[in-house]
Amino acid sequence: MSRAALLVLADGRFPAGGHAHSGGAEAAVKAGRITDAATLEHFCRGRLHTTGLVAASLAAAAVLGLPTRELDAAADARTSSPALRTAARRLGRQLVRAARATWPSPELDALTREFPKGAHQPVVLGLTARAAGLEPLDAAYCALYESVSGPATATVRLLSLDPFDATGVLARLAPELDRVADRAVVAARRALTEGVDALPAASAPLLEIGAQAHAAWPVRLFAS
Repeated sequence: MSRAALLVLADGRFPAGGHAHSGGAEAAVKAGRITDAATLEHFCRGRLHTTGLVAASLAAAAVLGLPTRELDAAADARTSSPALRTAARRLGRQLVRAARATWPSPELDALTREFPKGAHQPVVLGLTARAAGLEPLDAAYCALYESVSGPATATVRLLSLDPFDATGVLARLAPELDRVADRAVVAARRALTEGVDALPAASAPLLEIGAQAHAAWPVRLFAS
């Protein structure tokens, strides 16, 4: 295993398409739920313990070798919003393109054939981590960091928030991210014997509602 591969995969400059998505922050800013660093931290904490946990467990389970189609169906079942399902598959399609160029793998080739329109991004992330020689915990960390860094970066653009303040939010969430990553891996290992129903199904209704409203906006800065 090369831990340096995790740095490549988690780098915001990795061409996986995440820069075009705000993780629900654009809708939250418009609704007045994110106005400053304190409310950004509250928003990111909510994402970390809900959609972040779900994504991390799916990614970790993919590294462990659970069936891809079952994981993708589990991701679908845990994503109520059609807009978010579309965004997740779009991101998955972009990620697998970048992953195949970076860490060529028969599993990634097979994934492209099985899901020509894209599998859910956390599932692809897990298979990418597996191709890169990473561990389930590495994939969980990557998914969780994406779940909070995306909104933090987007809010800098949306509110002209001081980047130092946004980075401070991520630093304060780090201890919680550690704990959630461990929970995600424990759940993924349980799924090896109990099936994908053992994976977390934490929900964030405001994110789902906001995503549907956001998808209908005639003008928006981010795709989701």
